[in-house]
Amino acid sequence: MDAAERRIVGFTAGSHGLVHTYELSIPILLTVWVGEFSTTAAALGVVVTLGYGLFGVGALPGGILVDRFGSKPLILACLVGMAGSFLLVSLAPTLPVLAAAVAIWGLTASVYHPAGLSLLSKSIDRRGTALGYHGIGGNLGIALGPLATALLLLAFDWRLVTAALALPSVAVAAYGVTVDVDGSDSGVPGDTDGPDSGEAADADGSEEASADGTKGEVSASSIVADTRLLAGGGFVIVFAFVTFSGLYYRTFLTFLPDLLGDVLGGLVDLRLVDPDSPYADQFDVGRYLYAAVLTVGVFGQYLGGRIADRVPPERGLIALMAVLSALALLFVPATAAVGTFVAASLALGVALFTVQPLSQATVAAHSPSEARGLSFGYTYVGIFGVGALGSTLAGTVLTRAGPRELFVVLAVIAALGAVSASAVSRFSTRRD
Repeated sequence: MDAAERRIVGFTAGSHGLVHTYELSIPILLTVWVGEFSTTAAALGVVVTLGYGLFGVGALPGGILVDRFGSKPLILACLVGMAGSFLLVSLAPTLPVLAAAVAIWGLTASVYHPAGLSLLSKSIDRRGTALGYHGIGGNLGIALGPLATALLLLAFDWRLVTAALALPSVAVAAYGVTVDVDGSDSGVPGDTDGPDSGEAADADGSEEASADGTKGEVSASSIVADTRLLAGGGFVIVFAFVTFSGLYYRTFLTFLPDLLGDVLGGLVDLRLVDPDSPYADQFDVGRYLYAAVLTVGVFGQYLGGRIADRVPPERGLIALMAVLSALALLFVPATAAVGTFVAASLALGVALFTVQPLSQATVAAHSPSEARGLSFGYTYVGIFGVGALGSTLAGTVLTRAGPRELFVVLAVIAALGAVSASAVSRFSTRRD
């Protein structure tokens, strides 16, 4: 990558990390908000559901806006909106104001994935590597953001902490203003629109993408036309894959901290602080293993990006989903000893996040350039929207059965993902 490409990758990776930092700092803050607003866990659950729901379903209109205005303005708006929402959180006097602030976060954060991934897929020649570095940024936010929030809460008032969390977004937005993406949305070498690209225009076929990859106008008819263009090329199969991927991701991670803590509690007796301390829950050893699982995902993101640059990404996904299925079946037997349990947990972390750059590269390869934002909008509705059902699925299986059955369900989901990746490879049309 040249210097301009590296700046784009740095800008998007930093933004990606902040999106997930805010996303996962909210559960840490819930423990404080219950007492601060004299409310119940159920009421706060509604507040969080509102924010997370908008984060998921907002991806589709976010993708439409990317095709209308371009990626960089949407990423900058996302960063400013997230900073503003957390400033509002820090000032919130009542629960309704807090709910509004969390909703603003979800709405503004929802545009990031379509915008950031569309920019990378159209502006970087070594797409897979760029997506890998982008994923590394996200994983660092996932792993280190909540940890930083928890540690800051030990020393400072939560209002000061949430106000401080707004500052990194302001800094990255200021850096983003200096990043030159002119012409980057017009497509990288080899990223052609395919013979049917004209169908993505308005109903009369008169609309064309501008030099910066935006359309100038996006109407209901052009959205329908772009959707038909995607479906005609087999994007429905790609959508099926990303939905299975999102289900696996959310089903696996939702109750993982508790599962890890329960297993480790039966294998080792490790106390980091006095169990009577008010901070004892913050130092549950299971949470540290959970953070390690997320952190090793950095290596998975890098590996996935390298693979995507060397083989067709959909073929790599077939193998990765088969690996995830096998690891799910091996996980419960691996809990017999500390060494095998930790090894299986970390292997799952690497494999789970290796999928992401390959999945994103597959979406880019099977969508036309002028509908790239829309394609990633649909993608993240599948991953974060439909995939959110994985939390309910995991909770139901754990309540009615147990961990062994949960990991069998995960193995089945991964197997279905491998089948859908095979269908993508065979039946979907590559657009670049």
